[in-house]
Amino acid sequence: MGGTHSLTGSDTQLNRRSYYEASVQRPEVLPSLQENLEADVLVVGAGFAGLSAALELAQRGLSVVVLEAERIGSGASGRNGGQAIVGYASGQGPFEQQLGAADAQRAWEMSLEAIDLLDARIARHGIACDRVDGYLYVADSARKARALREEMDGLEKRGLAVDWAEGADLPRLIDSPRYVAAARETRSGHLHPLKYALGLARAAQAAGVRIFEHSPVTGLLRGAKLVAGTPQGQVKARFGVLAGNCMLPEYGPRVAPDVAPRIMPVGTYILATAPLDPALCARLIPGNAAACDNNFVLDYFRFSADARMLFGGRVSYTTRTPPRLEEVMRERMGQVFPALRGVPTDYLWGGFVDISMNRAPDFGRLGHNLYYLQGFSGHGVALTGLAGLLVAEAVAGQAGRFDLFARLRHRSFPGGPLLRTPSLALGMLWHRLRDAV
Repeated sequence: MGGTHSLTGSDTQLNRRSYYEASVQRPEVLPSLQENLEADVLVVGAGFAGLSAALELAQRGLSVVVLEAERIGSGASGRNGGQAIVGYASGQGPFEQQLGAADAQRAWEMSLEAIDLLDARIARHGIACDRVDGYLYVADSARKARALREEMDGLEKRGLAVDWAEGADLPRLIDSPRYVAAARETRSGHLHPLKYALGLARAAQAAGVRIFEHSPVTGLLRGAKLVAGTPQGQVKARFGVLAGNCMLPEYGPRVAPDVAPRIMPVGTYILATAPLDPALCARLIPGNAAACDNNFVLDYFRFSADARMLFGGRVSYTTRTPPRLEEVMRERMGQVFPALRGVPTDYLWGGFVDISMNRAPDFGRLGHNLYYLQGFSGHGVALTGLAGLLVAEAVAGQAGRFDLFARLRHRSFPGGPLLRTPSLALGMLWHRLRDAV
């Protein structure tokens, strides 16, 4: 999925086998920027974060232009596992250590607000995106089951109801010989991410947002006003929001050199089977929840609205597609669900998510008028929507909630562009060995 220094190229080829792309009817391509415009706010990136910010800003009466390098939802927002999860990939640790107990609790409560905000937008704007409640946390060893029990105890202490199963009781939540314990909560869930992204774009356009596709920002001048250049035009704005995440350096290396080293692109991959017997789906995951194990190199999976198994995992820290990808993915799916061995694969695709060093979100500002949203670390389906709301609040003069996240300190990945991918690949190998214990 791309060479060592590129996230495009063969990555685009792999996305041609995307179930999400095959199961939506995209509107006509929006025009690229061919003129010089002025706006109150420039948003870079038409994924979940950028579209959410644009929608919230427009609803506050601001004029907004969104510049997208490819197409709406063409990055992680249109390729991910579709799992909308409470909390943060980092857990509460960084929040408690850096912000204190009270603000860590505020951050937790905002993660719950993120789920409510997701559902409110779906309802308000009539976004048909196959939204389902229910999330399974699963463990494949006694050691990991103990860690999972501890994590679930923490969720219960924070007010989330958790249904626990192990041993002979396990098939009530998931019918798999691979796992020894499972926990289900219903605040989290899943959806069709590309349908949701396209729905957000329609809502933003209805609110007056102007979106331009195939309009990469190749340069950004900072000052009292921001000036963003594209190959055929420019936008001048009072405020800017960088929401391109790990794709920003690919198109405009000088757009965000300050913050780009603090996130790392990680490739993740999903296969989709042919449609299955709905009765089999109901037996394998009785509540139709999305599921994820608690390994460092994790598997995540769920059933689609048309009864396909969407099975994801096999991360790559080198930006190269893993060898024998489809074969390995099918093997792992068969280990989790032996009943799916031999089932045809109709789709296989991948994309890059942006992770921060400590897996906590990285939101902040550069100067007084340029904001950035990145580091969602695999929790972006819900958290990006909250990020868009918080940055809109900050631009409108109410920055308290945004600044809670901006106070989190983040380190750059070591080694620079040439050395950080090999070092992370070695780190991933160590964690794979640990997962096997």
